[in-house]
Amino acid sequence: MNDDSWQTPIVMLAVDLVILTLRRSRLHILLVERGVEPHRGALALPGGFLRHLDEEIPDAARRELAEETDLDIETVHLEEFRVYGSPGRDPRGRVVSVAFLAIAPRLPEPTAGTDAAAARWQPVDGVLAGDVRLAFDHRRIAADGVERARAKIEYSALATAFCGPTFTITELQEVYEAVWGIQLDPRNFYRKVQKTDGFIIPAGTERKAATGRPARLFRAGPHKTLYPPMVRPVVSAALTGEGT
Repeated sequence: MNDDSWQTPIVMLAVDLVILTLRRSRLHILLVERGVEPHRGALALPGGFLRHLDEEIPDAARRELAEETDLDIETVHLEEFRVYGSPGRDPRGRVVSVAFLAIAPRLPEPTAGTDAAAARWQPVDGVLAGDVRLAFDHRRIAADGVERARAKIEYSALATAFCGPTFTITELQEVYEAVWGIQLDPRNFYRKVQKTDGFIIPAGTERKAATGRPARLFRAGPHKTLYPPMVRPVVSAALTGEGT
């Protein structure tokens, strides 16, 4: 039976960005201070609504990324990772948000977008621990985005997106340590990287390391999938201080 009373639901579509970079060898996430209601003055992930009906969702994400970072977005790794649409997640009505993960090396100080009062880099560990309160369900989105990065650097070359065009193996190790939040044995890491075919290739130049000795430079290799994968070590609660 036809229900003549049915009407098309009003649903608003937005994009949210989990923007990650390394600063002083620590994983940081970009947060903005909201300049408008709801949650005016609270910290949140960068993002916003689609500008018009014809705007593609990835285009909206790239636009928001350009506004918040003032970067050449062609150099930034950007990928969609999840959709969030639970009723009640936004007091303005039913809002469905498509979340994107963005990664780039050594991102500069951010520029606040159109509806933000300020923007800042925040260490990821404090955000995930709840030390920094975020508006809406953005802590959950941030946690999902970070976990996406943590898992993906195991089986893909995503870790090189945190590095510049050329890098040392020590700098690549710093990426894994910062993203995973653990320390790695340099010799084991070097051996694993070298036996992963097509992960990195020599850049053909050298620069002096902190010790004053020349360091070999590498760049991202042709393979996007790592085999064998860089498996994340299992760290017990006793070592991390977590648990009961």
